[in-house]
Amino acid sequence: MAHVFVLGIAVLDHVFYLPEMPRRAAKFRADGYDLVVGGCAATAAATIVRLGGRARLAARLGDDPNSDAIAGALTAAGVDVSLARRTPGARAPVSNVLVDADGERQIVNFRGAHLDTGLDWLGPDAIAGCAAVLVDTRWPEAAARALGLAREAGVPGIVDAEPPFEGAGEMLAAASHLAFPADGVRLLAGTDDLAAGLTTLRERHDAWLAVTDGADGVRFTDGDAIAHEPALRVDVRDSLGAGDVWHGALALALAEKREARAAVRFANAVAALKCANGTGWEAIPDRAATERLVAG
Repeated sequence: MAHVFVLGIAVLDHVFYLPEMPRRAAKFRADGYDLVVGGCAATAAATIVRLGGRARLAARLGDDPNSDAIAGALTAAGVDVSLARRTPGARAPVSNVLVDADGERQIVNFRGAHLDTGLDWLGPDAIAGCAAVLVDTRWPEAAARALGLAREAGVPGIVDAEPPFEGAGEMLAAASHLAFPADGVRLLAGTDDLAAGLTTLRERHDAWLAVTDGADGVRFTDGDAIAHEPALRVDVRDSLGAGDVWHGALALALAEKREARAAVRFANAVAALKCANGTGWEAIPDRAATERLVAG
């Protein structure tokens, strides 16, 4: 059972389901509502456990009821939260999420207040026994240190490289694997051509690079070439968290020492099934369902 150290954000999501996205300032009636725990790192950690791996999560929380709800949900999902940084008087991140009838989403995020900024706790013992390290961009100073520990330990150090990138230079430079959303490549490379953007970014970063592009699949560096792995076609019920699920699955696949294309194909299958299954961590598929879809 591969063990992954995950560092980044955990959020309480208020999810409202609407026939279509609001286009003006007015009252709108939702068709449904869910309260779920999300966030790049938290959802990735839950995905790793759901797929049969082990996840140790370092996330910043407070002592408010939202933080209690987040920590409780992570523990119930089987995630090790012993390294969660719970600061007295701090407030947890929360999001308001709108999902339309096509499964597309709009998110307004509050990233918390008075959260821990110290790094004295983050040393080699934090990642001991882990076969990969996965970080997001929400705590770049801690992420850079965790990725440095991954390099010292000789294990993959993966970044869920979602904008914004302020203060993320050291973190991006320390990674062995950088996986961007499409808008991240467009922002950093200055082009809408994602393959050309990866080629540009490869000249700046000594890392394996990938870019996810929803229904258009994933492009990634393969030696001197840019390879492509298509998305798996499903009827989308809810795309919320699909990228976070994808990164968790990729990190676990790399921890299990799968080669790059096989790891991307595995992650694509997990994300596709999540979108087809619906909302929240209950929609994350297990290993058996994922392997059946990969096998075709």
